[in-house]
Amino acid sequence: MGPGPYRRKMSTTRTVWGIGLSTIASDGTALDAWYPELGLGAPEPDDAAAAASSWGAFADGDERRGVTVELVQLSIDLDAPVASTADAYLRLHALSHLLVRPNELSLDGIFAHLPTVAWTNAGPMHPADAALLRPVLQRHGIQVQGLDKFPRLTDYVQPAGVRIADASRVRLGAHLSPGTTVMHEGFVNFNAGTLGASMVEGRISQGVVVGDGSDIGGGASIMGTLSGGGQHRVSIGARTLLGANAGIGISLGDDCVVEAGLYLTAGTKVVVAGATADDARQTVKAAELSGRSGLLFRRNSLSGAVEVVQRSGHGVTLNEMLHA
Repeated sequence: MGPGPYRRKMSTTRTVWGIGLSTIASDGTALDAWYPELGLGAPEPDDAAAAASSWGAFADGDERRGVTVELVQLSIDLDAPVASTADAYLRLHALSHLLVRPNELSLDGIFAHLPTVAWTNAGPMHPADAALLRPVLQRHGIQVQGLDKFPRLTDYVQPAGVRIADASRVRLGAHLSPGTTVMHEGFVNFNAGTLGASMVEGRISQGVVVGDGSDIGGGASIMGTLSGGGQHRVSIGARTLLGANAGIGISLGDDCVVEAGLYLTAGTKVVVAGATADDARQTVKAAELSGRSGLLFRRNSLSGAVEVVQRSGHGVTLNEMLHA
């Protein structure tokens, strides 16, 4: 087995294995791990030995960045907490290679095992070394492009059938299904993404999944759970439109529309249009509508009230030529 596309050994077990290369800083810090060979279950012994021999030939060093590159072989339990940097990267690879969906594996402790890295156009390096070796880096045309715990997806995985206009806006660990287009202003975090062909022009936060045929409009935002302290993981169903500059903190079912510029939090008071005057639930919190299908959320242009009405038929239809 030589360098090339990874081979999947599909299984119903909750184990993922990987063989690849890890970058080690001068102080011994593991900066990353890249897994060109990975799969569910366990690899065939002969294949694993061949892969280790093949990729091990690339284990060397880069004095310019003050790093060494070592062979890494690992098998992990997807339900166990993250135990190392190599472990964290294998989970992120499993997500981006579509071996598991977002929220279907444990990411407990991942931040403690992901060091902040100086990401350069020649590969990762320790931030302290990036400052110390600045004259050497400049001499070789090496530039620091970011300081972060997560790298760009496309530096490690090139997802099949996906378009990404600005690679810096999609992190490793994003789950992008074939047919997905991420436009220049779109953003997809780790442990988040699409379950089918989707248009992404807004922000998909950690833990959020978007269904087949849905459209996240320009400047739109979907709340995650990392910063807000909430426990609800927002999801969007199929053929749903989140309008430009809109936002949601509740889940949407299939065939829904949120009009442009409207932001729905769980506590937003929503008038159920068409309800009778005697209906005690004429006005509800948006959280009570979370996950329902066939709804149109809009703001009444006269009263300013947020309204919801039941829709009929299918939701949005994406341009097939853009998502082929």
